[in-house]
Amino acid sequence: MARTASADTAAKIPFWRNEWFTFAMMVVLLTVARSSFANHYQVPSGSMEPALMPGDRVAVNMMAYGVRVPFTDIELIDRGEPEPGDVVVFKSPTDGTRLIKRVVAVGGDTVAVVDGRLWVDGRPLHDVDASDIEHFGARDVHLNLRDGGGPDLATITIPAGMALVLGDHRGNSQDGRFFGLVPMKSLYARASAVYYRSGEGFGWTRL
Repeated sequence: MARTASADTAAKIPFWRNEWFTFAMMVVLLTVARSSFANHYQVPSGSMEPALMPGDRVAVNMMAYGVRVPFTDIELIDRGEPEPGDVVVFKSPTDGTRLIKRVVAVGGDTVAVVDGRLWVDGRPLHDVDASDIEHFGARDVHLNLRDGGGPDLATITIPAGMALVLGDHRGNSQDGRFFGLVPMKSLYARASAVYYRSGEGFGWTRL
């Protein structure tokens, strides 16, 4: 006996529902993966020059400091905290804009900024003969001081659980000197490397 058109339509509905469900689940899983494990960031300004240039595309490790419930600050696995010298991604305390800056001091550090250069625990991070290079342990960070050093920061001791973040382009960066200290738990990802730069193409320059 021939099937009617309505019977054919009814038979197809479960199939299409299943296809849409599978597609929806794929979208959800991909979104969760990006929010929990890895992501990318396009640099909007020159505040981190010369390490990051406007338009750079940066690989971001969302698991560097732990695994969180997607879209929340609830931590499932603790993998340590940001360290001075790390380039981190976080939301601006003033307007929620996603920012990328360098952690320069953490809880317990006594820090000051003079003419764009850091002093931590009473010692300068730069060499006398290389005042545009700061040392964070074994990591050398090149500064951009062509626009001056920006506002100074009087000596403060960073409270536990907080961090001071600055841009490497000290005279052209809206950073912790303007919006204050940032909670460590708000620094949700570490920038790992530049994987694309305009004029140079794809590559892998570690940060």
